[in-house]
Amino acid sequence: MTSSSVLDLAPVVPVVVLEDAADAVPLARALVAGGLPAIEVTLRTAAALDAIAAIAAEVPDAVVGAGTVISARNVSDTVAAGARFLVSPGWTDPLLDAMKASEVPFLPGVSTTSEVVALLERGVSEMKFFPAEAAGGTAYLKALSAPLPQARFCPTGGISLASAPTYLALPNVGCVGGSWMVPGNAIAAKDWARVERLAGEAAALRG
Repeated sequence: MTSSSVLDLAPVVPVVVLEDAADAVPLARALVAGGLPAIEVTLRTAAALDAIAAIAAEVPDAVVGAGTVISARNVSDTVAAGARFLVSPGWTDPLLDAMKASEVPFLPGVSTTSEVVALLERGVSEMKFFPAEAAGGTAYLKALSAPLPQARFCPTGGISLASAPTYLALPNVGCVGGSWMVPGNAIAAKDWARVERLAGEAAALRG
């Protein structure tokens, strides 16, 4: 799998925060059933690595990735747990080197034109645009598309079901990241049917 296939797996990549690794497998199954196979589990909780390992082992139709990857240790730990792609909110040269060395597809985070150009110099053309809404949203990405058409993005941060289509209509956007289909109250209630329904709505954004 190449990083471009991460961008092309589904119109939306769910950004998941799990407090309890026991919720990982039923949540992943609900997202896959709804049509969203690429799942980004963020490293914001102590349960994250166990959650990634559980999804990798028990939900074969899911493509589980790790988000909030900010160090070489994060790279090695998540790949060992079974992560099939990596997403960072930003990047440094050492982090980029570690992600490249992992041989796992990755989306380094950018929010400025200079960061995009620097990644293109390093041979990376696919990236996360974060925080999307705060950093300029669709207007910013549209402005980038003319001088830097080779860069493709997964915008994440503040995107909703209502705003996602305007992002997905841009030529340099492969998919968007979002958490609206995995609301905390649905996870807490173990309402996997609701998650599947919300995932289905998100998957239908690219008809």
